[in-house]
Amino acid sequence: MMIRKPSDLRYSDVTPRQVYLNRRRFLGAAPVALGALLGSRAAQATTKLANVTKSSYTVDDKVTPLDVITHYNNFYEFGTDKEDPSRNAQNFRTSPWMVKVEGEVAKPKVLDLDALMKLAPLEERIYRHRCVEAWSIVVPWIGYPLSALLKEVEPTSKAKFVAFESYYDRKQMPQGTWAGIQFPYIEGLRLDEAMNPLALLAVGLYGETLPPQDGAPFRLVVPWKYGFKSIKSIVKIKLVEKMPPTTWNLSAPQEYGFYSNVNPEVDHPRWSQAKERRLGEFLKRNTLKFNGYGEQVASLYTGMDLRKNY
Repeated sequence: MMIRKPSDLRYSDVTPRQVYLNRRRFLGAAPVALGALLGSRAAQATTKLANVTKSSYTVDDKVTPLDVITHYNNFYEFGTDKEDPSRNAQNFRTSPWMVKVEGEVAKPKVLDLDALMKLAPLEERIYRHRCVEAWSIVVPWIGYPLSALLKEVEPTSKAKFVAFESYYDRKQMPQGTWAGIQFPYIEGLRLDEAMNPLALLAVGLYGETLPPQDGAPFRLVVPWKYGFKSIKSIVKIKLVEKMPPTTWNLSAPQEYGFYSNVNPEVDHPRWSQAKERRLGEFLKRNTLKFNGYGEQVASLYTGMDLRKNY
C-alpha cells in the first residue's frame, strides 16, 4: 500500500472526514443563548489543511467557538433561519468544482479546486466579522489574498469592479425557493477594494476545509464590510467596467448599499448600528468603524460621503 504525505495530496484526492456528533437547539429569540452551547457539531465533510502559515493580518480577539460558527449562519439558499444551513447543507456536493474568471481581463480562466489551491500559499487569518443584524464573530480563516487570483488573470484598463456569483441548484437547495431574494446570489467590490490585502479568498477555517454551511468550498471574506458582502460558494468572478448589481441592493436598496462598510454612524433603517453583540457574550460592545480595520482601508474612501455611499 502506498502512503502519501498530506503535502502530496491534491484537494480532490482527499476523502472527506465525517464528524457525527449530537446537537441540540440552543437559540431562542436572542443570540445571547449562544454562550451556553448545549450541542455539538452536526455531520460535516471537512479535512485538515496542510502547509498553512500564520499571517500578520490577524487580530488578538477571542475566537468564536466552532460550534457557533457552524450552527449560526446566513446562507439563504439553504433556509432563512440561522440553524437551517447546518441541517440542510450537509449533502451539498462541492466536488468537482469549477470557478470561471472572465470579463475585462487579458487571461480569462476556468479553474478547478486544485488549481485554485495552488495560486498562492495558504495563510490563517483571524478576522473580526460584523453582521448587518448587529451581531459579530471572530473566525480563523484559511485562504489567500483575492489579489493573487486577480493578478493571475491580468485586469485590463477597463476593469473597475469585480462581480461575484454563487452556485445555485434548486435540486440541492430547495429551501431557496422561499428565501424571498433572487438567486444565484451576486455580490461586488470596487477593484481597489478587491486588491486590498485584507480581501481574502477562503478555502477553510479552524484548520480544516470549509463546512458546507460556511460557504464550501471557496468563498470571499471582506472583514471591513457587513457579512453579506462575503459571498459563499463562488462559481464565477467577472471583472467589469460599471458597478455591478448585488443581491441585497436589488432586493432592498434603501437598506443595503453597494459598499456596506461597517459604520456605527449610519443606522440600518430598522435598527441602530452603534452597538453589536459578539456571539457567545452577554453584553453589547461599541461597533468599530470599518470593523476596526480603518488603518488598512479608510484611504479607499477618501472624499466619499459614507452616509450616501452606505
